[in-house]
Amino acid sequence: GIGPDTQVVVYDAADGAMAAARLWWLLKLIGHERVAVLDGGLAAWQAAGLDVTADTPSVPALPPYPGTFDMAGVVSADEVLARVADAPGWLLDARNGERFRGEVEPIDPVAGHVPGAINRPLGLNLRDGRFRPPTELKAELAPLLHGRAPAEAVVMCGSGVTACHLLLALEVAGLHGARVYADSWSGWLTEPVRPVATGA
Repeated sequence: GIGPDTQVVVYDAADGAMAAARLWWLLKLIGHERVAVLDGGLAAWQAAGLDVTADTPSVPALPPYPGTFDMAGVVSADEVLARVADAPGWLLDARNGERFRGEVEPIDPVAGHVPGAINRPLGLNLRDGRFRPPTELKAELAPLLHGRAPAEAVVMCGSGVTACHLLLALEVAGLHGARVYADSWSGWLTEPVRPVATGA
């Protein structure tokens, strides 16, 4: 039911970090420009007193979507590895600080982060479950790039989902063009020879 001219609004039961931002990114990768994330997700919708339903709508089928998947927005592990020695400011990690520093690791077999990455927990981009104003986000996110153009930046997380939420925060801040290391920490660890850092 989605064609090239369809306005798509995606949301989830969290603040967009559960899956909505990931779907926003995936739709952008196939060339769909008319896609937005509902700021604050279902919780904000309900808090505003707007209607919800348990009914499943009937959506007329459309021809196959004519988009093509643009891999230029996806960063490979090889590219990340090649840039590990670069000065910080090109790789932003959206995981909580405890996971980034290697103090806890509830999912993956090894704790820590990619050397040179800068930690930007996704919760810092939000206030009451919604994105902070663009000027506030830009004032905090731009310095993390250490003078680099946003298009030189790469975002990651544990599995590539909340990285998309950080990518969306950069877009809200007017810092356009960052890319996603979709494999993120879980993918990084598939090759034991890749370096791991711990601490701040």
